[in-house]
Amino acid sequence: MNARSAAPRHELIADTALALLAERGMRGLTHRAVDEAAGLPQGSTSNLARTRAALLETAVRRLTEREAAVLTPREMPQATGGAEPSAIADALSLALHRYLTRHRQLLVARYELALEATRRPELRALYDRAGAAFRAPMTAMLTAAGSTAPERHTLGLIAWCDGVLFSCTAGQFHTAVPTRAALRTSCAELLDGMLRG
Repeated sequence: MNARSAAPRHELIADTALALLAERGMRGLTHRAVDEAAGLPQGSTSNLARTRAALLETAVRRLTEREAAVLTPREMPQATGGAEPSAIADALSLALHRYLTRHRQLLVARYELALEATRRPELRALYDRAGAAFRAPMTAMLTAAGSTAPERHTLGLIAWCDGVLFSCTAGQFHTAVPTRAALRTSCAELLDGMLRG
């Protein structure tokens, strides 16, 4: 595993933890494994995150930071003044395509952490707060686009995005990455059905 030795130590440890989750699964994530994979002296990870729970929380926080960079706020349609459905489809297709072509490892790490969060209430709370940072802007955009049921439509749109990402990363379509154009068309069709009424 190639660790980014130029990164600050806390980022190096968190990024290595995410890489281990993607490569080896939850059982492969230990303090010792992070130290070894990152090329750090034994005990370095324990100094940053003393317990396993702390290490998992460190991984979730870093996942949130890295996922926020997949699609920056300036690339998202503004919720003020009316958001065009075509602009929402453009932005979501760009984000989905970037995930599937450049950030598959992040997705696998996210699935590992999501499953672990179902068994750890403290991790669940942190994971859910991270998700809310994406959910709230989506609801605002759908409201601006004319949705008559923005909360319900947000659930449907996020579920569709999550389904596409899972299917094309770990599910039945894992060997085929849809083109951005195909993703945009599917997203536009979904939005059309939501917003037409």
